[in-house]
Amino acid sequence: MSKYLNEAIIGNQQILATFSSKGELQRLYFPTKDNRQYVSYFHAGVQINESDLIYLHDDINNSYKQYYEPDTNILNTEITNSYFNLKILQTDFVPIKENVLIKRYTFMNVGKIDLDVNFFVHSELLSDKNNHVGTMQIDRGMIQYAHDFAVSTFTKQQKIFTHQINGSIEKIKRCEISDKDYIGMSKDASMGYKIGKIAPNEKKEFDIYVLIDENKNPSDMEDEVDRITRLDVNKEYSNTKNYWTKYVKNHNGLNLKEGKNSYENKICEIYKRSILLFPLLSNPETGGMIAAPEIDEDFTKCGRYAYCWTRDAVFATRALDILKMDKEAEKFYKVFCKKTQSKNGMWEQRFFTDGRLAPCWGYQIDETASVVYGVYEHYQYTKNEKFLKSVLPMCEKAVDFLKKYSKDWLGLVGKDERDKDVVQEEIENTYKKEGHKYHVSYDLWEMCEGIHLYSIASIYSAFESMINIYIVLGKDVSNFDNNRLKEEKINKNKKELENLISGLKKYINENLYDDDKKCYVRNTEDKKMDISILGAVVPFNVFKPKEKKVLNTIERINMSLRTYTGGYKRFEGDHYNNGEPWVIANLWMTLYYIETGEKKKAKEAFDFVVKTAGKHSLLGEQVNNETLKPNWVLGLAWSHAMFITVLEKLYK
Repeated sequence: MSKYLNEAIIGNQQILATFSSKGELQRLYFPTKDNRQYVSYFHAGVQINESDLIYLHDDINNSYKQYYEPDTNILNTEITNSYFNLKILQTDFVPIKENVLIKRYTFMNVGKIDLDVNFFVHSELLSDKNNHVGTMQIDRGMIQYAHDFAVSTFTKQQKIFTHQINGSIEKIKRCEISDKDYIGMSKDASMGYKIGKIAPNEKKEFDIYVLIDENKNPSDMEDEVDRITRLDVNKEYSNTKNYWTKYVKNHNGLNLKEGKNSYENKICEIYKRSILLFPLLSNPETGGMIAAPEIDEDFTKCGRYAYCWTRDAVFATRALDILKMDKEAEKFYKVFCKKTQSKNGMWEQRFFTDGRLAPCWGYQIDETASVVYGVYEHYQYTKNEKFLKSVLPMCEKAVDFLKKYSKDWLGLVGKDERDKDVVQEEIENTYKKEGHKYHVSYDLWEMCEGIHLYSIASIYSAFESMINIYIVLGKDVSNFDNNRLKEEKINKNKKELENLISGLKKYINENLYDDDKKCYVRNTEDKKMDISILGAVVPFNVFKPKEKKVLNTIERINMSLRTYTGGYKRFEGDHYNNGEPWVIANLWMTLYYIETGEKKKAKEAFDFVVKTAGKHSLLGEQVNNETLKPNWVLGLAWSHAMFITVLEKLYK
């Protein structure tokens, strides 16, 4: 069964857990948000008065209501079984200082007869030939373990009354599990607890812990289980709630107030959910941020999402700056970007958040250009010259790479001047057109190879940012070692960058403006309309928003990409996931119309985003045009980042 939508997300600095709208635990990551995921499935159910198993996440008589505790990452799922009149409140949270998922179940008899309740857990972990999972039963639960990890599921209230390690998949449905073995070579296992009789109007609480740890000797693992059972769950709940509510308050960078109507309240909820989401996606050690919690481990529809793209993270750091998370933003540049930069100055497509290279399938020049642009944008918020100085060598190295890239296809470099490093030579040799060699770069969407308007605009902005960095640091010559030589080099670099900036703009106007269509086009090959063309205006400022050619382009975008619902597609002929509207496309149009002062049009584009947010105010990547609900990748960092950027413009 596919798990494409993470309807709710909780966690702390090291744990990320996602849930379905019915409270089913779908994914559990530790100790980073992008690499080790443990859960194949985690199913809980009840037996009532000797019935078959009633799964909490899937029963015909169950109804559901799900909600976060206000301003927190604590999730509540109300499950009401109408046949037995049993109401179960499932509360899931991860304490701030303990790496354990706590699942509190509150059973309420809302009927007129006594209910005798047993509670069952059936858990299967992900297992493979190189890290096979086995299970060991303990008094209050079970430890499922492999070579380098152990996931313990247990309670402190009572011992299990039955369990089964091997072959419980069918027997659990009839609540008939039993096993003579306390240990076995099975990746799935079941266990049962007696909740006992619940009288009408009576409540009973039951806590389940899911602890992730390394595989130690059995005694040490059981000692850690015992330590966790001594935690005061009520205190941990209170501390977690207080932490997140304070976090939202401290990071209300826009001083946004509660709304006066449902529309304004929805905006406020998306805003606060964005504040709560960013720390769940981030690596606190490096500042790297995943694009979204994973949704497609088996590559059935995409190349996966739980990686850090430098470009996506750059847009997220702007949101972090707005939300008074500037230290986290700075860490991204000073730690993650320095760690991941290649020897030749570029950044590859994507990385794990700890800085290791992730699976890639191509090369994207805007990944490199975006970092330099982002560095100066971060400075604009902080005015921290010490930060600029610390990342200056990294930026100069990146700009040197961008200069070689630009000179090559602009025809400004001779054969002897070309730097034949391994990466560049490989890129050049993969693509030839009419005898001319040039770097092959994927576009923003990682689908088309060639020379793209968005990519050029990002380089243009990187060069402008580098000039501005030199200007800022040049006010104090002590910022540079060997001042006189450095000053000469900087002046030479600035002049070269100014010439390249002029050349890039000229190239765009000569090669990426279609005189027949009277508009800019996305690349030199297919000339389709693409929302990313807006990058040349917002944020990269190659052109002013009201230039005639830009206005013509906007008119063409509205004709070809705007759908009947008001949602915008990425580009003409987009087939990815049925070519539905993208949230960032609407937010991009919103930002453009804000720049032109067209408030009504800005609101129309923005309204689509507000009304199509998920039930918990999480923003997706795409929206189903028929249902107007998110249908792909909920909790996308890029969508939330652009939403915050829009709000900053609206509430200045």
